[in-house]
Amino acid sequence: MQLNVYLSGEIHSNWRDAIAEGVKAAGLNVTLTGPNTNHAASDDCGDAILGAEESNFWKDHKAAKINALRTRKLIADADIVVVRFGDQYKQWNAAFDAGYAAALGKSLIVQHDPALTHPLKEVDAAALAVCETPQQVVEILSYIHRDQ
Repeated sequence: MQLNVYLSGEIHSNWRDAIAEGVKAAGLNVTLTGPNTNHAASDDCGDAILGAEESNFWKDHKAAKINALRTRKLIADADIVVVRFGDQYKQWNAAFDAGYAAALGKSLIVQHDPALTHPLKEVDAAALAVCETPQQVVEILSYIHRDQ
């Protein structure tokens, strides 16, 4: 079975690498996609492609829309969307991605620290699985691949 899995959310840790390594080690037929995790390139794509803006609002507005083109396409193509919420930053984009994936009827796995359970209760309610570690995500993907 081939699975396309979109990895959304927090970009300040190596959780995506941990999932990629786990998927590879388990020999799973999984294609992983995700947002542009180069923060500067993501923030500057509007200016780089469409020209510089004087106002930060319009700079961010253009970049957000260009990034949304990528995100929406990859989420639409995904079989499963994994959304990780970190504890350091407010990840509004991750909450949007979770809601967008749920609205498209995508299978959703949410990963976060237990301390975020209450603030994320609505997001967690939309998920088919809520876990705490990248290894648990890999174990869920492995379970899906089992023949028995």
